[in-house]
Amino acid sequence: MWEVGAGFRLLRSGADDPLHRRWLEQVRPRLAASGLDRGLLAQLISTASYVPDFLNPAPTGPAPTLPEELAAITATPPDRVRLDLDRLRSHLGRLGPRTRSLYADPGARLPRLAQEIEIYWELALAPYWARVRAVLDADVFHRARQAAEQGAGRVLNDLHPGVSWDRDALRLARRRALTRETAGPGLLLIPSAFKGPGLSTRVSPPDPPQLSYRARGVGTLWEPRPTTRTAAVAAVLGRSRTLLLTELDSPANTTELAARTGLSMAGVSQSLTALRAAGLVTAHRTGRTVLYARTSLADSLLTAAG
Repeated sequence: MWEVGAGFRLLRSGADDPLHRRWLEQVRPRLAASGLDRGLLAQLISTASYVPDFLNPAPTGPAPTLPEELAAITATPPDRVRLDLDRLRSHLGRLGPRTRSLYADPGARLPRLAQEIEIYWELALAPYWARVRAVLDADVFHRARQAAEQGAGRVLNDLHPGVSWDRDALRLARRRALTRETAGPGLLLIPSAFKGPGLSTRVSPPDPPQLSYRARGVGTLWEPRPTTRTAAVAAVLGRSRTLLLTELDSPANTTELAARTGLSMAGVSQSLTALRAAGLVTAHRTGRTVLYARTSLADSLLTAAG
């Protein structure tokens, strides 16, 4: 859920982040059209440095699903929600009307919040998740190998300039030390594709503390995939379907794909149905529009052909 918060804040900041320019240019218009930038999620993830802790529940495993994380959010005890909102108020000076409504009746408003997160996921993250997940998995693999070969201390000392480990305590710049006794069991390291250069923490005993940081390799996230030599793929899939796959380096709807390729709307729709059935394309509904995205399997197929 850290990716939801980090990406949403970046979108609403108005910043022209060169690392994510392609993503921002595509997603910002969708966010404005959806109205999410005026909803409850927007009041919870604001310009303040603090994001309510209940939005980042402790994951149940290494790759929790969206329904699992939304279920954890909606099950947050009312007292926990109000405690986090009190802290948000101290950062902002006051709560907005939607957050005041959440404060008054968390049980009634949390399902609406989960709905907004799901809508945001579909329009901003799901079409790009194959790329994002590849970067995150590579970071996890690197840290795991580093821990196995050189120990956990090396991982922590290499994580970020603001983190240091001295055998007894993890120290974060401008924060108090986190000892085993005060922080609880374990430590969750959470790489993020959308975070800025700083660190984000969540310390909420008895859950293990969470430490989110910018993942390695984010600079390559939006680079176009090489798809210049596709004759071999076209011989198997056909010219139209191969052309659509190459155009889906960025997610697009049927109308956009027809305009880019010169294919008829009916032809695009038929080809996308076949590609989706083969696991080469995914579909994500955003309001009245369906965005199609290439899968990691399709990326591998086109890269091998090139």
